[in-house]
Amino acid sequence: MTQQFLERIRSPGQKKILTCDGGGILGLMSVEILARLETDLRAQLRKPDLRLCDYFDFVCGTSTGAVIATCIAAGMDMKTLRDFYVGSGAQMFDKASVFKRLHYSYNDEPLAAKLRTELNRALGYRPDAAPATLGDANLRTMLMMVMRNHTTDSPWPVSNNPLAKYNQPDRPDCNLNLPLWQLVRASTAAPTFFPPEVITFAPGTPREYQFIFVDGGVTAYNNPAFLAFQMATAAPYKVNWATGRDRLLIVSVGTGSAARARPDLKEEDLWLLDHAKSVPSALMNGASAGWDMACRMVGECRFGPRIDREIGDMVLEPNSAPGQSNWTGAKQFAYVRYDPDVTQAGLNELGLPDVKAADVQVMDSIKHMTDIQRVGQAFAARHVTLKHLQNFA
Repeated sequence: MTQQFLERIRSPGQKKILTCDGGGILGLMSVEILARLETDLRAQLRKPDLRLCDYFDFVCGTSTGAVIATCIAAGMDMKTLRDFYVGSGAQMFDKASVFKRLHYSYNDEPLAAKLRTELNRALGYRPDAAPATLGDANLRTMLMMVMRNHTTDSPWPVSNNPLAKYNQPDRPDCNLNLPLWQLVRASTAAPTFFPPEVITFAPGTPREYQFIFVDGGVTAYNNPAFLAFQMATAAPYKVNWATGRDRLLIVSVGTGSAARARPDLKEEDLWLLDHAKSVPSALMNGASAGWDMACRMVGECRFGPRIDREIGDMVLEPNSAPGQSNWTGAKQFAYVRYDPDVTQAGLNELGLPDVKAADVQVMDSIKHMTDIQRVGQAFAARHVTLKHLQNFA
């Protein structure tokens, strides 16, 4: 960890946070949205080589969002990240053997190998060099990944924050010594899709121990926006960034939302298998929407789709008068939520009636990556604007 990195965290002034949701190959939708944002920032700031790590101070992600966040923190531009997803998507979702499919659908090794080589390359190392660690000095921003510690039955937000309790170099199990690729892989280990990731702490010491990790998307933080706000401001993390709608910005990017209504559902349809298939998704979607609403209430929401018919979108104009607030407290940050509506009606509205909704709603929809890209591109062209970042550019 360099002194320059520490100074960036501790320096006064505005701070900007980017968070990326989980969603498997649907992360390509987020990549296209972020590519548009990067292009617009380059033009407005007259910096043709600008990368999102130059603009955002803190990048966070869950599952596929952890892949995106880590690549950005490593200094990767969005074209390279797009090429990574498009070129490796099918390989990452390599089918497991018939026997192993009783436990999970896909092999972990192709994804693990790509993460090792691509992260090393982004950080300036040879692809076959020793794997970079979470504490690598070439990481350009503060980084957080969300995973679920299946051993302790708890969500684990792991960061490279040098001030954090479990990142102190005198600890034999200092998190900063963990392989970066393995943490990203742990955050993407979706149950029934990929095998879990086993990570060894304090290796080679008398205190050596292991934890089993699975996809962070099965925690309450598939949308990590509010969790990022907590890490940036809560005293135990020691980051202590100032709050206020003119001092802290959070841009949250989703992988497409769609209410899966079942108008023909009957009482007798609700049995064990139906619950096993539907409850995890329902919990994840409900938590994601709940954190989004919390951000729109505590923050000054500058853009976001409608949450529901009662709440609406809770969007406020930048610099709106205090009397126009949508809750009784002071706004703690400016907030932008980009998340395409991938229902058929939403796709039609984006001018994509030929894209089938079912093809852009599933995390392993590798046969439809082109359509996933088109959704992200169409959404970005229509909705992404630097006006949403007013006073922060």
